[in-house]
Amino acid sequence: MARLGRDFDRFDRLCDHLMVFDRRHPDGEQAVGTYRLLRREFAETHGGFYSASEYDLQPMLDYAGAGGGLLELGRSCVHRDYRTNATIQLLWRGISTYITDHDISFMFGCASFPGTDPERHAMALSYLHHNHLPPPEWRVRALPERFVSMNLMPADQVNLRTALHALPPLIKGYLRLGAYIGDGAVIDQQFGTTDVFILLPVDRIAPKYQNRFSADEGLTITEYRA
Repeated sequence: MARLGRDFDRFDRLCDHLMVFDRRHPDGEQAVGTYRLLRREFAETHGGFYSASEYDLQPMLDYAGAGGGLLELGRSCVHRDYRTNATIQLLWRGISTYITDHDISFMFGCASFPGTDPERHAMALSYLHHNHLPPPEWRVRALPERFVSMNLMPADQVNLRTALHALPPLIKGYLRLGAYIGDGAVIDQQFGTTDVFILLPVDRIAPKYQNRFSADEGLTITEYRA
């Protein structure tokens, strides 16, 4: 990956790939936004989910039941010149269509803070720990050998405004939709990040966001293939 300057792994061939293109650019330079989508039925027949290398997913799997529709979101990436509401909305409109077509009840995946020193993000991580853990019966937890506590500050020392300002935009966006955060962070040395687990029950997505993703605001999905 370092030699080619590309990110790839064994999960790519199992996933559906949601992409946003700007057709005004030359061929080969049109992709401006991506998401990687891995459904439960493919993961369970091909060695599991990517997130299982960092987190114990069993409580979530048990809670969803054998037929529960689970979707792992990963490799979210938007070109630096396209990090606008329009691009993000196109991606989420695609996801909205996808979860409806495949009867998805839970979306999940890992999101990252930059760097491998959790103390740099003590305020934000502590805020997530004290305010956004899922219910105990389906609480996903970092694997014991990779577990890094997010409880780095007492709740009464966490400044809400400072903590929210310090959250990466993607994590902040998931929280607005109603997401929970798993117990414990994980250091990803390969990518140089501090990861947290995102768990978003579809039925927690606020109606105002559901309407926004389905509304026609001049944005079009020109092709969709399941």
